[in-house]
Amino acid sequence: MPTTLTYLFDPLCGWCYGASPVLQQLGQHPDYVVELAPTGLFAGGGRTMDAAFADYAWSNDQRIAKLTGQRFTEAYRSQVLGQLGSRFDSSTATLALTAVSLDQPQRELEALKLLQEARYVDGLDTTDVPVVAQLLRGADLAAAADRLLANDAALHQANTARLQRGQTLMHSLGINGVPALVVSTAGGSRLLPGNALFGSFEQLLGALQA
Repeated sequence: MPTTLTYLFDPLCGWCYGASPVLQQLGQHPDYVVELAPTGLFAGGGRTMDAAFADYAWSNDQRIAKLTGQRFTEAYRSQVLGQLGSRFDSSTATLALTAVSLDQPQRELEALKLLQEARYVDGLDTTDVPVVAQLLRGADLAAAADRLLANDAALHQANTARLQRGQTLMHSLGINGVPALVVSTAGGSRLLPGNALFGSFEQLLGALQA
């Protein structure tokens, strides 16, 4: 029976984007089932982009790029970080992933990659509902796009439950940030060392099997 892994993340977390390559490989491994658990780290709160935060984010992004090889493009720098006064809020992207989980849960990890690359590579505004809905539709996730646009109570209830689950798991294991990967077995749950998500896939497998 495959081992269940719970991935704690936020879709606007640059370090979560940095961990994406190994997570995508892990999602294809027959020995593991990866369950996504958004934490709402950057959801709500009313934060907007200002020059100081944009500079901080870009500096942090360069560290992530150097460590993981992930791309942070000039389109992202100018069209996302450069849009001063724009929202920094993962609520829309998180809702979109919940919509995917309700209709095609096996594609949620793929959808997370889609949203991350739309932001960090293509420079798209993934806080905007029509933009995110169009991305989902273009990836043949039309049912999730429709759910997101409908903005109905059932979607919000499911999303709230997922956020509560993620936050509860973080608190129970003393996790302070994301990304984080929790391994669940009959003997209980354990947190994988954070640096395991930023090395090679072989290193990650070694940490899982330790």
